[in-house]
Amino acid sequence: MEKIKVLIIDDSALIRTMLTQIFNSSEDIEVVGTAADPIIARDKIKKLNPDVLTLDIEMPRMDGITFLKNLMRLRPMPVIMISTLTEKGAEATLESLRIGAIDFVEKPKADVSNTLKSYSDDLIEKIRSAASSNLKIGDHKPVKEIANPLKSINVDTIISPTTKKIIFSKTEKIIALGSSTGGTEAVKQLVKMLPKNTPAILISQHLPAAFSESFAKHVDDVTEMNVKIAENGEKINKGTIYISPGDKHLLIKKQGSKYICQLNDGPLINRHKPSVEVMFRSFAQVVGSNTIGVMLTGMGADGAIAMKEMRDAGAMNIIQDENSSVVWGMPGEAFRQGAANYVKPLNKIAAQILELTQK
Repeated sequence: MEKIKVLIIDDSALIRTMLTQIFNSSEDIEVVGTAADPIIARDKIKKLNPDVLTLDIEMPRMDGITFLKNLMRLRPMPVIMISTLTEKGAEATLESLRIGAIDFVEKPKADVSNTLKSYSDDLIEKIRSAASSNLKIGDHKPVKEIANPLKSINVDTIISPTTKKIIFSKTEKIIALGSSTGGTEAVKQLVKMLPKNTPAILISQHLPAAFSESFAKHVDDVTEMNVKIAENGEKINKGTIYISPGDKHLLIKKQGSKYICQLNDGPLINRHKPSVEVMFRSFAQVVGSNTIGVMLTGMGADGAIAMKEMRDAGAMNIIQDENSSVVWGMPGEAFRQGAANYVKPLNKIAAQILELTQK
């Protein structure tokens, strides 16, 4: 089996060493070189022809964002950003995803011994997905990923399954949207095509808590709808987008005649918090046939099984098609589960949502 060739670009010798050890522990990944700054990296890219780069944002001589812009213009290739979980790091990371980076991971810490296995597994999985991508200038091609449901704590821990038939008396439509890798840009492209009177949208996007406010601001900048971080117990209103905070699961609950947001601080589900699986199951049980479910690009399988539960409860579900997805993991698995009513390219999903809201 041909190994995935990785070039590590980071000004910290410690980080370069840690990443090298993580990658070389995998049988299918090989670190072919390291570079302390982008100037050195330019020559090594030409010489070593890596499949994937890991790129630090703050470096001497040239910052990572400037280098990424040049790279995507002159020699597009898969890049995983190494980010700090700070407000400044969030802005830079979201900008890098806009420019064309595939994904990001938190910068490893010297004292991560207790969580190193989980961190390593996550990073290796992202490298594999990035290596399968085929980028053109300004355009992501899909990762042909076979997404297997992740072995982790079951969604039943947060919200129990139900077999009883639920009667939904309300007719108010609410949109449940899940996304992961590539989702920060896909969400923006989708909501900028929706009018301000669109039914409420609840979003579970896989992002760290430190990135939540920046992501919400970026989404708010492109849409006519109101955008906010979901708060526990708040009423859900038409024309508003509620984004799950990066360290809580977001569920929908019914309180009297109103729908409200409920935040849950339970364990990671499918290795994620927020988990799309948790949110989608709550919609299946609480909103049922009044749900419009949307699954955008994402690595893994989070939300796929619960999206089928939504369809079984009468929801109308839309999944992003393979050609327009950065990673056809989550939507691909939802398709295999039989969860989709519609399979649409990203630029057609808004129109499909609006058509469904009129029914």
